[in-house]
Amino acid sequence: METQKAYKFSEITYQKLEEIADFRLVKDRTIFGEWFDFKFEINKEEEEYLKKLIILNEYNVAYYDEYQLLAHFISPLISKIYFLGDNFREWYQPEISGTVNGKKLYGKPDFMVASGVYKPEIPYFFIQEFKRQKTISDPMRQLLAQMATAMEVSKTKEIKGCYNIGRAWYFIILEKISEGKYKYYESESFDSLKINDLKKIYIYLQAVKHKYCK
Repeated sequence: METQKAYKFSEITYQKLEEIADFRLVKDRTIFGEWFDFKFEINKEEEEYLKKLIILNEYNVAYYDEYQLLAHFISPLISKIYFLGDNFREWYQPEISGTVNGKKLYGKPDFMVASGVYKPEIPYFFIQEFKRQKTISDPMRQLLAQMATAMEVSKTKEIKGCYNIGRAWYFIILEKISEGKYKYYESESFDSLKINDLKKIYIYLQAVKHKYCK
């Protein structure tokens, strides 16, 4: 009996993702309109909070390792969003696994929103990879692998997520076309150390909480 091939999220590269399934980039960003058009008014306190977050980190982000970036910038931002509701909550480095196109994928995503009380049950759509600016890893492909696994767990055909490399943030939408075939969309980059871009990131994360955590 042939052993099922297994892939760890943290070891996923472009080549390994190609072995797992067919992931095709769609060069069209109009799909983000429904997500990014979310109406959310940032109040004065929130704006000051975001400005302070930039001031405290703008000269250090380029030198943060993954954990420093998470502790000093990402976690304070996510905590302000407050991903907690009656049927969902945030999870840092939860263990998830699943089968994608006959291959086992497993590991610990850095952050996700899912249902569950003591352990994540159904991933809703939002998974995020934190990687430092100067890195040899492949955060986007790792994110796609995690999102595809989450889709198999939740039995959905579409999922949303984002990844960041240092100060640059990118949002992703992944769709399953058929068994072993996926297409994904990547947004333009957003500079989290520029207040107008950080406000957009904040609003898009609020959209995740209010529109898609059902």
